[in-house]
Parts: sequence; C-alpha cells; structure tokens
Amino acid sequence: MRGGKVPKTVDEYLAKVPEPARSTLTHIRKVIRSVVPPEATEVISYNIPMFKYNGMLIGYAAFSKHCSLFPTGSGVIEKFKKELAGYKTSRGTIQFPSDKGFPDALLKKIVRARVQENREWD
Repeated sequence: MRGGKVPKTVDEYLAKVPEPARSTLTHIRKVIRSVVPPEATEVISYNIPMFKYNGMLIGYAAFSKHCSLFPTGSGVIEKFKKELAGYKTSRGTIQFPSDKGFPDALLKKIVRARVQENREWD
C-alpha cells in the first residue's frame, strides 16, 4: 500500500488498505495481539504497523499483490525455514497472498519466538 498521507495509527493504516488485504491484516493483528505480552505496544514505523516489546517485534503490511510479515532483525525466518517453504521469503520478510492469509498456528510460533528473542536482549 503506497501513496497518500502517511498513517499515524494502525487503525488509520488499516482503513486505507483495500479488501481482501484489510480483512487479512486485521486478522493478523488480532492473532499477534493474542500472543504478545500485555505491555507490548502498536506503532507505525517505516510507514507500516509494528508491535513493540523490548524493541521492535514484528510488523505487517499490504502491497498490491501480496501481504508481508516483518519479523524484525532476527533469525526467525531461518528457524522456521521448513514451515515457511511454501512462502516467498527474504532475510527479513515473509510474503503471503492477500486473499489467503497466513496460518494462525505458524504466526503464533513466529511471534512467540520473537518475544523470546527480545526478552533475551532485555
């Protein structure tokens, strides 16, 4: 999702995302919220929604042909390489179809791993 005014809140960001990506990202947000510690916060960083807990934790975004997860600066993508085999990945990005979503169980594992990494840096 590009162009226009830079959103100041996650709700503003999601309001600008067209369907089906909006519903997909709203669900991703809900799943992430279900596993992060209560003191985790949501911010807009690099113009995308991010969760923070002892530093940046994970972000997500919509693009014209896909959605992405950004498990910031960690070895999570490598750690879950086998489970992510069906997805396009790079060093810091996991791409998935906007209309298909991302498996809740795998997302929860990734978020828990990121929380643990950030706890170790605390």
